[in-house]
Amino acid sequence: MSTTTTAPSGKAIRRVAAASLIGTTVEFFDFFIFGTASALVFGKLFFPSLDPLVGTLASFATFGVAFVARPLGAVIFGHFGDRVSRKRMLITSLLMMGLATVAVGLLPTYNQVGLLAPVLLVICRLIQGLALGGEWGGAVLMAVEHAPKNRRAFYGSFAQVGVPLGLVLATGSFWAVQQLPEEAVISWGWRVPFLLSAILVLVGLYIRLKIEESPAFASLKKEKRIEKFPAGVVFRTAPKKLIIGALGMAAANIPFYMATVFALSYGVTAGVSRNTMLLAVFIASAVQIFTIPLFASLCDRYGRRTVMLAGCVLTALMAFPFFWLIATGNPFAVILAMLIALPLCHALTYGPQAAWLPEVFPTRLRYSGSGIAYTLGGLLFSAPVPFVAAWVGSMVPGSWTLSVYIILGAALTFFAVLASRESRDDEIHWDDHPEEQKSSNMEHAS
Repeated sequence: MSTTTTAPSGKAIRRVAAASLIGTTVEFFDFFIFGTASALVFGKLFFPSLDPLVGTLASFATFGVAFVARPLGAVIFGHFGDRVSRKRMLITSLLMMGLATVAVGLLPTYNQVGLLAPVLLVICRLIQGLALGGEWGGAVLMAVEHAPKNRRAFYGSFAQVGVPLGLVLATGSFWAVQQLPEEAVISWGWRVPFLLSAILVLVGLYIRLKIEESPAFASLKKEKRIEKFPAGVVFRTAPKKLIIGALGMAAANIPFYMATVFALSYGVTAGVSRNTMLLAVFIASAVQIFTIPLFASLCDRYGRRTVMLAGCVLTALMAFPFFWLIATGNPFAVILAMLIALPLCHALTYGPQAAWLPEVFPTRLRYSGSGIAYTLGGLLFSAPVPFVAAWVGSMVPGSWTLSVYIILGAALTFFAVLASRESRDDEIHWDDHPEEQKSSNMEHAS
């Protein structure tokens, strides 16, 4: 059964897109400063008694804890987002992320309180994971469900742009901190980005409080077609869709976290300065702010599957050159490697997901379904990347195993996308499968 709703005005759509953008920017800024700190300072501050390699692995493992919490966050926020309000869940997730991030900036270190320090760090990271688990689905849905059919991927991509924009802010803030003397960075400088995030959270809250509820959800609630346990219904009725959605994340997530987290420490071992690595990530992320909506607009014209399949092929082709370029130690080669990995390959596979994943699930299950699939993909193909890459890199000479890792991710997404259906021309307000809608409409017409 499809639902007819009044189309939002252009001004309302742009306001929602801006709210999605600022919210995900804040959330991912908070998320990425933790990842950057994991690569650069957390090993020394919270795991100083461990061997340097083991300390780095422990730091990356702490970074990965959030990905374990994200599916749970998707279930919790999806439950209330599909039953109570998309908007309220977005505000709640933003507050949780902001409070947890500021708390990290205030934490005592291992030298001050011993084992309590890493325990508190893990707790803060778990809260971040829960918040981000609920953030993505809500931000994307608000944009996609407000947008006209022929612009859904474009407007949905504004939530995706929050990833590189948050990364730009995170990398830029840590680059500025790195200009301080080493002693200052270790003693207090690393705390500054975490504490400054409070300003961004206040801006995000101000904008999100002004947006309207999703028209698709408002209509669903008005007609009292709300599921009692939406996550349970998703697992019972749509396991194949969840698997396809999760596998669809691999081609974007593996090279992204290889480039933005693991490469920061890998580059140093290859003789590249930290400042150069941070600058390369900064430049590539800044370019990606523009390529994500560009490639998403191609999805509205040529289809989601076409763009994502092309991205998978290019991702597999860049897997070996990426590490070869970094290994040269040449700053321009390192920047080129990041430009290929992020604004080209990652944008092609990540930008379309804002429309591709929500369009898989009906309105009454969309927050839960898309959020769970997205976070399961993160758990499988984001969380392990820095840890596995650091461990494998220490065990096997050369970078070929890391390249194979990226190619495997590209292959998984390629076949997942092939197994999905093209949804560009579907209506966004539906309760039955779009193909069932068409059949039903034909019967009524006859």
